[in-house]
Amino acid sequence: MKNRYIVLSFIAIVATVAIVFSACKKINEATDLGGGLIPPVDNITTFDTTLTVQAFNDTFALATDSQRLNASEEHYLGLINSDPLFGKTDARLFLQLKPTVFLTYPFPRKDSIKIDSVILVMDYLETYGDSTIPQTINVYEVNQSSNFTRDSVYLIRKNDITYSSQLSFPSNQSFIPARLADSVKAFLDTTSNQLRIKLDTNFARRLMNYDTTTGGPRGAYSSDSAFNTFFKGFALQSTTLGKAVMGFNLAGCKLAVYYRQPKTIGTLDSLSVTYFTFTQFSATADYIQRSFGVPLVATLGGTTPDPIAFIQNTPGTFSIIKIPDLAGLSNRTVHLAELTVEQLYDPSDDNFPPPEFMYLDASDPSITANPYQFRSIPYDLSTDASGTFNLKAFGSVPVNEVDAGGHIVKAWKFNISRYVQHVLTHTQTLYNLRLFSPFSLNEQFGIPPGADITTTVFVNPTIVKGRVRLIGNTGHSDANPHRMRLRIVYSKL
Repeated sequence: MKNRYIVLSFIAIVATVAIVFSACKKINEATDLGGGLIPPVDNITTFDTTLTVQAFNDTFALATDSQRLNASEEHYLGLINSDPLFGKTDARLFLQLKPTVFLTYPFPRKDSIKIDSVILVMDYLETYGDSTIPQTINVYEVNQSSNFTRDSVYLIRKNDITYSSQLSFPSNQSFIPARLADSVKAFLDTTSNQLRIKLDTNFARRLMNYDTTTGGPRGAYSSDSAFNTFFKGFALQSTTLGKAVMGFNLAGCKLAVYYRQPKTIGTLDSLSVTYFTFTQFSATADYIQRSFGVPLVATLGGTTPDPIAFIQNTPGTFSIIKIPDLAGLSNRTVHLAELTVEQLYDPSDDNFPPPEFMYLDASDPSITANPYQFRSIPYDLSTDASGTFNLKAFGSVPVNEVDAGGHIVKAWKFNISRYVQHVLTHTQTLYNLRLFSPFSLNEQFGIPPGADITTTVFVNPTIVKGRVRLIGNTGHSDANPHRMRLRIVYSKL
C-alpha cells in the first residue's frame, strides 16, 4: 500500500509539471528563458501582436571591417570555388616555423648526413564544405620585402604579404579533406589529423647550410632576427577547384627534416629528424577572400525589403532590420518582444551548414567615438559579474525547428523586450537593427543611464565557417508563418 501511495504521488507531481510546462509553452512559443514570468494571452488582460519586419542585405566594406586574428585562433586554408548561394571563398595561410633555440646548430655535421625528405606538417582541426572533393595545395616562400612579423596582427581581408618561390615538390599535391583525420605512419610522427606536404629537398639543404655565426653570411641560427633575414616564412594556397576550407591549429604545425646518418660498415643508415616549430617568435596571417555569388549580389542596393536575408560568417554579410510599425505603436506594458528569424533550407546547406551563433545590434548615427556607428541593443544585452555577455538568453544561440519540407532548420529568437518597452515609452530611440554572424566585433556598449564604453563582443568560435539564408518578409500581406517577425506579448495600460 505504501508503494502505491508513492506511485500515485509521483503521477500527481508529473501531471502538475506537465500542466505548468504546457501553459508556459502556450504562452511563450519557443522562448524557454523566463517563460513562467509571462502572463497567459487571454485577449482580456494580456494580448499579443505580430509586427512586420523588413530586411535589407548588405556586405561589409573593407574600411570598416577590422577583423584580425591572433596566432592562437584557428586558421583556415582552402578553396570553395562555387557555393551556389554565396559564391567563392579563397583562404590562404601564412606562418613562420623556427628552431626552438638559437646559437645551436639544429643538425648533426652537415657533411656526414644524407637528406631523406622534408615535410611541412599542418595540425588539422576540421573541414567546412564538401570534404570529398580533392584539394590541391602549393607552398611558397614569403618574400623578404613583405612586412611579415610576429609583432603584427593582420586584417583577414587585406593581403600585403607577397610570395614567389615555390617550395612544394612535386607541385600541385592533392589530397581529400575527409582523409585528413586518418592515422599517418611516419618516423616519430605516427598520428592522425595531419596535412603533410612534401617540400623540395633543396630547401632542406639550404637550412643545413646555415650556421650560428653572428653577422656571418650564413648565420641564420645566431638569433631569431637573423633567421628572419634568411627565411621569412611559408605561404600556403589552394590552387585548383575545391569545395571546402580546412581549419588548422598553428601551435601544432612543424617542419620535419628527415635525414640519414651513416653507421659503421655492415649496418644500415639510421633515420633521424629535426623539427622547426611554431614558437612565440612566429608570425602568422590568414587571408580570406570572398567573391559573392549572383543570388546574393542581386539583392544588394535595393530600396524594397528582401524576401531572403543572406548571412555569412566573418568576413561576410549582414542584413539591416527595420520595424517601422513599432514607431506607431501606443504605450503598453511589454511582457515579451521576440524577433524571430528562421532558416530557409537549401540542399547545399548539407555541405555548408549555418553559423553556430547569430548577433543583433543597433545602428546609431549619433556615435562619433569610432567609425562603426553601431551599439549593442540597449537594456537587453548585458553582462554578468565576470563580464560575460548574456548571448544565450539574448537569442544568439539557435533552436531546431522542422520546416514544411520536413528538414531540420535553425531559428533564432532574439529577446528585445526591454528595448521595445523603452521605445514605446519614448525613452529610447527607435534604431535600425543589424543582423549578422561575426567572429568578434568592437562596438559601443552601455545600459542607460550609464556611460557607453567601447567593448569587444566575441560571438562565434571561428571565422569563415557558417552561412545561412533566412526567410524575410514581403510586407503586411505576407502570410508565411515562418516569415521574419516581431511578436509582442503585452497588457494595456
